[in-house]
Amino acid sequence: MALHLTWAFVFGLLGNIISSLVCLAPVPTFYQICKKKTSEGFQSIPYVIALLSAMLWLFYAVFAEDATLLITVNTFTFLLEIAYLALYFFYATKKDKILTAKLVFLFNVFGFGIISIVAMFILHGKQRVNVLGWICMIFALCVFVAPLAIVRKVIKTKSVEFMPISLSFFLTLSAVMWFLYGFLRKDYFVAIPNVLGFIFGMLQMLLYAIYRKPRKSLEKPTLNNESFEHVIEVAKLGAEACCELNTEAKDENDHEAEDKHVKEQPKQINQDNDLSDTV
Repeated sequence: MALHLTWAFVFGLLGNIISSLVCLAPVPTFYQICKKKTSEGFQSIPYVIALLSAMLWLFYAVFAEDATLLITVNTFTFLLEIAYLALYFFYATKKDKILTAKLVFLFNVFGFGIISIVAMFILHGKQRVNVLGWICMIFALCVFVAPLAIVRKVIKTKSVEFMPISLSFFLTLSAVMWFLYGFLRKDYFVAIPNVLGFIFGMLQMLLYAIYRKPRKSLEKPTLNNESFEHVIEVAKLGAEACCELNTEAKDENDHEAEDKHVKEQPKQINQDNDLSDTV
């Protein structure tokens, strides 16, 4: 039993480290937002959902037995998501600010508030832990199902442009760590959702292996050097042909004029003779 608890602590600690790295993934995005002083059309809903997830798991961990590692990772996630949303709200447009405020009120204030009231004033003891565990598990399953939209897009476009392999790998690794942690602690509210997370993570990496080569895009035909030279040669030939045609036409006209002049010469001689006779 002690060995199981030791391994559970190891996997939980690894889960903390990997999950923290996953939470830090949006830092470059927010660095660009701060640098350009605009949200650039990014959506805030992923951070609102991540914040709600951290709040629910924190609430569950407070009432669960010996869930210190769940408290640490979700406290870090909670603070980080608050920082993300604060930066987003500061640099977002007025329209995005209103939308973000509505989402935060709907999910993080109203939704979490209802769950808190029910858990604190209606449920008690083990029943409270079980209900909160079920809520966290169902919510986690919904979050793990969300990447199906990306999977569908990858299959449809045959491109992995919108599915970075590093993020998929660390999410899969995180799911493995938390599954082993929950399984060894017999906390199936933690273990079960991460089975689905592992399956979807492996699916994403498999799709990346299949479609990792960039799709050849249909490019507009352009004139390279050879085709350009070919066009020049054709133009030259066309110009030469036109010159030859013009020359031939000119020669033909000159020839006709010469023949006409030759034919008219006898007439002119006869007319001169007539004039001389008359004189």
